Amino acid sequence: MASSAVPFRVIYSDRFLDHDTGLGHPENAGRLTAVVAALKAHPMAPYLEWVEPCDRNPLPHINTVHDPAYVRALQRIAERGGGRLDGDTPVSAASYDIALLAVAAWLDGVDHVLETDGASGFVLARPPGHHAEYGQGMGFCLLSNAAIAAHYALTQPDINRVAILDWDVHHGNGTQQLVGDHAQIAYCSLHQMPAYPGTGLASETGIHGNVCNIPMAPGSLFNDYQTQFDQQVLPFLNQYQPDLLLVSAGYDATAADPLAGVNLKPTDYAAFTVACHNIAPRVLFGLEGGYDYQALSQSVIATIEGAMNRAQ
Repeated sequence: MASSAVPFRVIYSDRFLDHDTGLGHPENAGRLTAVVAALKAHPMAPYLEWVEPCDRNPLPHINTVHDPAYVRALQRIAERGGGRLDGDTPVSAASYDIALLAVAAWLDGVDHVLETDGASGFVLARPPGHHAEYGQGMGFCLLSNAAIAAHYALTQPDINRVAILDWDVHHGNGTQQLVGDHAQIAYCSLHQMPAYPGTGLASETGIHGNVCNIPMAPGSLFNDYQTQFDQQVLPFLNQYQPDLLLVSAGYDATAADPLAGVNLKPTDYAAFTVACHNIAPRVLFGLEGGYDYQALSQSVIATIEGAMNRAQ
């Protein structure tokens, strides 16, 4: 493995484990503990810089993207000891604070890649976010981390266009809703169809033509994805010329994942990562789905290796 001249930053906190989803829920703390253990045991470990999220208040940025009434309701549910937003989306007593911490970690990631020329980073946080809509959380997601980060990035100097690439196997309905009417943010998603949440038709293109949805058939392989990268993802995002690329990095499109039917290998994400670095000068990856511990861990490793070795 070639080393990076700059340590690769992983933004992580053990506090992310405190979002308690209950016994048997696929989006659980074990996802992160598995990834952390795999990264620390890997030969790349000396080149990783582990950073805790900064002590910052993300609420002003959250409330510009989400309905403040929803955010207050989420807080009240947690203060009462927890509850459910829907059948799939539990909230524990700590979940509101941890959801805010996850947003803060994504904002820190944006700051890092903007301040460090040519660097990228990985936000290893939970709960995930791409299903959370303006006024409701759903699909394991409480707050729309990537959408909030995109809007935040546009408040920073010299950032005029932001793109989000979502390679989670499920369509990011929340992200699309929260950026689809914003001409300065492009959203591109590859996702299995049919599958939860049932959105993401190719005909959904955004009011500014800033949305590109690429439905993938169950059983799709790396070659199918590579074809779509070449024919749709790269042309769409490159013509947009983003100053920053955010990647909603879900890993539930691996063959081992129990919640979908796409047949990628963990190593495939290294090639996707290299493609990302050909789209924008600054790239930030942030965890979404991925529910088989081993496949998830190896996919994150492949992503970080791809980012670290891209200049070789």
